[in-house]
Amino acid sequence: MKAAWYEKNGPARAVLETGEMATPEPGTGEVRVRLYASGVNPSDVKSRRGRALIAPRIIPHSDGAGEIDAVGQGVAHARIGERVWVWNGQWKRPFGTAAEFICLPSEQAVPLPEGIDYTIGACFGIPALTAVQAVRLHGNIGGRTLLVTGAGSSVAYYAVQMAKAAGARVLGTASAERAALAREAGADFVIDYKAKDVAKVAKDLTGGKGVDGVIDMDFSSTAALVADGLVAPHGKIVCYGPNVAGDIPLPFPAMLWGSLTLQFFLVYELLPEERAAALAQLAGMLRQGALRHMVGARFRLDEIADAHEAVESGDVVGNVVIDVV
Repeated sequence: MKAAWYEKNGPARAVLETGEMATPEPGTGEVRVRLYASGVNPSDVKSRRGRALIAPRIIPHSDGAGEIDAVGQGVAHARIGERVWVWNGQWKRPFGTAAEFICLPSEQAVPLPEGIDYTIGACFGIPALTAVQAVRLHGNIGGRTLLVTGAGSSVAYYAVQMAKAAGARVLGTASAERAALAREAGADFVIDYKAKDVAKVAKDLTGGKGVDGVIDMDFSSTAALVADGLVAPHGKIVCYGPNVAGDIPLPFPAMLWGSLTLQFFLVYELLPEERAAALAQLAGMLRQGALRHMVGARFRLDEIADAHEAVESGDVVGNVVIDVV
């Protein structure tokens, strides 16, 4: 099979290779997916740059979509031919989705609804599921005001849509260049975080109260906003990506006197019941055609270094996807 891999950490062009590898065979409880698209996420880039290798050779990427072409013992043969998207392809496993085939546990290959192409399906494992869980952790948000930071980014673009569908009033932060995307997703008001005092504007928009909750991609910058009264008493901050190395000072007085809740989560490590609920919710929205999707750039497999550099640059608006075929 055609595949891309690296055998040491380093810059994309220095370590990423493409070539032929043996096609894997599914083990007990596994399916083999013939991949047509592989999603490239910031975590994939960070792993390649510096995370300790768990095997001599790593095929990167956790997200992808394709068709089941073989099953292992214990898996119904009826699954052969099924269109699917996959999650955690390269999480704690050496061989991910940057290849023509991947073998993984059957439950990690999720039916892909008709009408949704593989390129879009390759955006669900990390961006869409992260957004689902971030909104779910806020509970009943009908009639409440949520702030979604980085509302023009891949995860937040989904989170804004999902929060609106759940009945929330959504404020978003975004640069002037990405404000239109945040509005397209459904944000009621977009704050240019580069030009405005986010906490002040949010308080003005909520009659001085502050927002009821935050869906946050980078607590290193949001912590200062919490200290400035961004969040209303008994509010909650859900953070899915600190995006920084090292410790973050906690605005303890504001957290304590506001009786605020701060919750982090890692989409790779959802509990089984959390994963099941998130998958069911996402499936329902996909069947209803209730989500817009945002693919910002596509590359061929032999252009994987370009794809990684595109993610690293931060200039691509939307998800970066590799067409495996």
